[in-house]
Amino acid sequence: MSALLEVQGLRVTFGGTAAVRGASLTVNKGETHCLVGESGCGKSVTSLAIMALLAKGGRREADVLSFAGQDIRGLNERQMSRLRGDRMAMIFQEPMTSLNPAYTVGSQMTEVLRRHRGASRVQAVDRAAELLGRVGITAPGLRLGQFPHQLSGGLRQRVMIAMALMCDPELLIADEPTTALDVTVQAQILRLLAGIQKDLGLGILLITHDLGVVARIADRVSVMYAGEVVESAPTAALFADPQHPYTRGLLACVPVPGKVKRGDPLGSIPGVVPRIPPGFRGCAFRDRCAYAHAECAGTIPRRGAGAGHEVLCTLPPGYASRVAA
Repeated sequence: MSALLEVQGLRVTFGGTAAVRGASLTVNKGETHCLVGESGCGKSVTSLAIMALLAKGGRREADVLSFAGQDIRGLNERQMSRLRGDRMAMIFQEPMTSLNPAYTVGSQMTEVLRRHRGASRVQAVDRAAELLGRVGITAPGLRLGQFPHQLSGGLRQRVMIAMALMCDPELLIADEPTTALDVTVQAQILRLLAGIQKDLGLGILLITHDLGVVARIADRVSVMYAGEVVESAPTAALFADPQHPYTRGLLACVPVPGKVKRGDPLGSIPGVVPRIPPGFRGCAFRDRCAYAHAECAGTIPRRGAGAGHEVLCTLPPGYASRVAA
């Protein structure tokens, strides 16, 4: 299967901080690839680097960064702006701050189609109303005339999804699209994304820290820590046999019905994600890892742990599970 998005050796630095360190991932057409990890691990920076939307001072480098077979590393801002919103779209993490409070929902949505496809105002309005209805917003004509502050969080998130779909993109990057939503709305948003993907054959890169969401929607998972992808595998393989101690720690933090008794302490990973300077060597997780040893301060090998399953760790396959037993 040819890759829709291919990222190899992505590196992002902000002054004295290495935010992303050699991250690699692939998203195929019709596939949902989830990027997971704690806050501060570099997930959102990775997505912004792919879209060339890094804040001032951010520097992006990559061994491979291609979209639909096109090398996008050397594209200038004008060339990238032709892709963004058209063939590549993004749902940002905070819809309230991503939507412009000074413009109506309709004016922000129609701008996308008019700019990229040269549609008339009437055509753009009709398309916007159609998509608002498709994402489950009632009275779409009325909503188009409203401002973002007049909508609930769930409605704003649906507007962001509809806006991202205005030009039928091939790739959709969704940065924590269910953050701050209640469980019912969260489930609706996930069903919506799955339905749209099925209809349009989208490739989706979903960024989240919610492993429950990952288990429900992902085809493949990449676990990120301190700017590195420390483990990547098909979803079923990752949940059945996690290899990296960090992945095991994340899964241990999720209460399992029937196994975790009321009143039992919840799982946790001691410490916090460290700030990594450029040129850092060794495993960034070693100060928080129960299995750390002297080799963790050196070069960390990337090894296979099964079909399509890779892990960045010095420990041999199954080491953590054998110790835990």
